[in-house]
Order: sequence, then structure tokens, then C-alpha cells
Amino acid sequence: MSTTPSNDAAAVSEAVLNHPIASQNQMPMGHTSENVAGQFNISREKMDDFAARSHQRAELAQKSGWVVDEIAPIRVKVKDPKTGQVREVVADRDDGIRYGTTAESLAKVLPAFPQWRPGRATGGNASQITDGAAAVLMMNRSRALELEQPIIGKFCGATVTGLAPRIMGIGPTLAIPKMMKKLNLQKEDVDVFEINEAFASMGVCCVDKLGLDIEKVNPRGGAIAIGHPLGCTGARQVVTALSELRRQNKRLAVTSMCVGTGMGMAGVFVSEH
Repeated sequence: MSTTPSNDAAAVSEAVLNHPIASQNQMPMGHTSENVAGQFNISREKMDDFAARSHQRAELAQKSGWVVDEIAPIRVKVKDPKTGQVREVVADRDDGIRYGTTAESLAKVLPAFPQWRPGRATGGNASQITDGAAAVLMMNRSRALELEQPIIGKFCGATVTGLAPRIMGIGPTLAIPKMMKKLNLQKEDVDVFEINEAFASMGVCCVDKLGLDIEKVNPRGGAIAIGHPLGCTGARQVVTALSELRRQNKRLAVTSMCVGTGMGMAGVFVSEH
């Protein structure tokens, strides 16, 4: 998202380019991560620690079999980049998790965007380039009962909020409180928070600014470990949150993401296991 050119992108209007805030949408995502790290004093050490925790939790979840009920195996054809040989495989597990990752090993990785200050984002503490897909089927309870479909959770509501595009990563810090107020919830009422990990800078900032219990945030790791495919993460978070609520025998989850162009979104789900 930060380095791949878009060959068929439409031209941006002059009105947007000349607007002091809207023009910030020209910033690559990596640039916005550096803005968050600099403006909110997120150290490289905190970012690497956050990223290592994501990999470690994802590793534990995968090895423990917690994620099996999240994944629908599919058969896909893959091409070996070296030999050109095409073979069919069953995709049934996330393959981006780097076992044995530590904050110390991540500290050795060079900055990914040295052209933007303070240069703290790396390939190790940002979401990786990953293919993926996720789906959630929603319907009225009466319709689900009519179709004799299992009801695994209830969608309680969602909200969106806006902020300066240059620091879009902190969108959850605005969306989550707005959602909680709307439903008269306190953060202590929430059992699991799924917050996207576009970059460790925004992950650390969200946890710190909201004063969240880190044990409740992304307990199975997040996008730094398993990837952040466009159009996938929102549904993936819901699937992960409901699965984790079942495992813990808990009830309430909040999902939230930052959104490019300066937005944040949050939703609340209740498990009916």
C-alpha cells in the first residue's frame, strides 16, 4: 500500500490537492505511520515489542489449534517463483507468522521508510503483504431460525469517525470511545478488543491512549503476524473475536480499524455460544 504503484488510479481532483486537510490523502500509508510515531512519541522499542507480541501470540494460537474453527480450507494453485512449476495445495493455515520472533530480533531490522522522519517503521513491525479473504454472514434472527442456521453471535452496532488523514492510524482511539458511549459500555465490560495492526505505531498508540489492558487486545496476534489484506481484515476480526470469546467462555468483543483517508471504525459483537 505504501510502495506499490497503481497503474489505473483515477486522477485526483484539484479541489482535493489544494485543500489543506484533504490533500493529506496523497500521503503513502508508511508516511502516516511515521507521523503517528513522531507526533505521539512512540519509540522504536515499543513498536518492536508490540510486533513481537503479535507474532508470539499468533504462534501460540496456531500451535494450540485455537484458530482451526476460524479457517475454511480451500484448494489453490501456486506457482514456484524459481522453477515456474504449478502445484495444487490446501490453504488451511496462516503462513506469515514468524516463529521465534523477539523484540531483540526485530530491533535489527532497518527502517522501511528512511525518507520520512522519525524512521521507526520496519518490515518487522508493520503488517506484511499478504493475500487473504474472510466472510461473515449476517441476517435477522428470525430468518436464521427459519433457515435453521446456527447463531454464533449478535451484532450490536458500529460507528465511524473522522480525523486528519496524516495520522489516520489512530482512528480507533476516536471510534472506540464513540461506540462505547453509544451503547453505554465501559472498557472493563469488554472481554476482547480486536484492533487492526496496520503498523505497530498505531497499535501502541491505540492501546496507550485508550488505556486498554494489553491482555485483552489481539489475544491471538494481529495483522503484523498474519497480514492485513485489503477488504479482509474487518470480517476476519469478527471471526477471530467470536472464536476467542468461545475459547475463553466470555461474551463481549469490540473490533476496530483505522481507515485510509482519515477514518476510524468500531463495532460491538456479543457471542451466543
